[in-house]
Amino acid sequence: MASATTPPRPPGNLKRIVAASLIGTTIEWYDFFLYGSAAALVFNKLFFPESDPLVGTLLSFLTYAVGFAARPLGALVFGHYGDRLGRKKLLVLSLLMMGGATFAIGLLPTHAAIGSAAPVLLTVLRLVQGFALGGEWGGAVLLVSEHGDAKRRGFWASWPQTGAPAGQLLATGVLSALTALLSDAAFTSWGWRVPFLLSGVLVIVGLWIRLSVDESPVFKAALAAAEERKGSAGQVEKMPLVAVLRHHWRDVLVAMGARMAENISYYVITAFILVYATTSTGLSKQTALNAVLIASAVHFAVIPAWGALSDRIGRKPVYLIGAVGVGAWMFPFFALIDTKSFGSLLLAVTVGLVLHGAMYAPQAAFFSEMFATRMRYSGASIGAQFSSVAAGAPAPLIATALLADHGTPTPIALYVIAAALLTVVAIGCAKETRHRDLAEVDGAESGAAARETAAADARTA
Repeated sequence: MASATTPPRPPGNLKRIVAASLIGTTIEWYDFFLYGSAAALVFNKLFFPESDPLVGTLLSFLTYAVGFAARPLGALVFGHYGDRLGRKKLLVLSLLMMGGATFAIGLLPTHAAIGSAAPVLLTVLRLVQGFALGGEWGGAVLLVSEHGDAKRRGFWASWPQTGAPAGQLLATGVLSALTALLSDAAFTSWGWRVPFLLSGVLVIVGLWIRLSVDESPVFKAALAAAEERKGSAGQVEKMPLVAVLRHHWRDVLVAMGARMAENISYYVITAFILVYATTSTGLSKQTALNAVLIASAVHFAVIPAWGALSDRIGRKPVYLIGAVGVGAWMFPFFALIDTKSFGSLLLAVTVGLVLHGAMYAPQAAFFSEMFATRMRYSGASIGAQFSSVAAGAPAPLIATALLADHGTPTPIALYVIAAALLTVVAIGCAKETRHRDLAEVDGAESGAAARETAAADARTA
């Protein structure tokens, strides 16, 4: 198990798989982040107009957090069927659900038109978004991870991860262009709907590309082996969720801890920053959006570089660089923003996202390598998405509440630092996985035992 025995896929085929995963995740993150940006900029006025501006923002971010609450349910449902039926089918379904919900938000009447029913409908559509995204991530990264070999898995699997900054870049870019071209009144009246309606076009493109790729060869081999065992020995597989909790519960806890700093820091840097920069420092919406836009482009570029580095030195060292770096950067981050200079704001957000990329890039390969094939979709999704309820979901909400209560960013910086410490502990408890052959991960062992076996085999070889 120390060296990859799975035959490498033809480069052209692998690149097509990577492109399909990247485009799909870009569209889904575009939809998800578009909501976050709109929540910070206009939803408080459109759906909660009777509240104090900061309270309205809190309520707007609360509907934003609801999407995270649905992600674990999506992880359970999509993970179960993804491990039983295959990765590709579930990825197509997640794309349709996410795109449909986002398009519907663009058609949604506001509070002025239908009263309190407006925020209720907004919350329902946000739940659909979260449910779809909960199943999207695991399938997208597994489709790439299971097509490649171990030597460059960190690099190739990091490309679907770039869908997050690409989606952020696309969502922020569209919003930035609209705020620059339209007056505040026009943007609030109808301009905010345009980015949501554009999602319909993007989904058609993404669907066409995803339908053209093949199912994971590792999954097909594992499915055939399971059918053979069932036919010859009458051995029936346990439900993926049961198998994960029995054999890989330690790995699930490690994945959840690893996500804390990554998730919290990202939403503070990209979503809460729009509130802080515009309300506490007096910078314009356009200035804040432009800073996030440029920093997201840098974030997109560095993620594959961090992924490639994880192939050379390991998943753990790269992840630890990001966790420690983000924690150390938080006080300089807010100090730079408080200068009210665009250059300082840009530097603060860019460095924060570069350090975040060190955690996000190896995450796809790292989590994929922890779990056996017939429970990998469930395991990776559960570990990644259950933590989002405690991490990414309340991050902008907690940050906004801390700012409202204390009037200073110091408690927010301490909040991110605490998350970074938790992630450092989780990664410290994990074993290195970069030499794992995904076709040979054994679900009969615990995750920790499987890693020890891999290490012993490596020493023997």
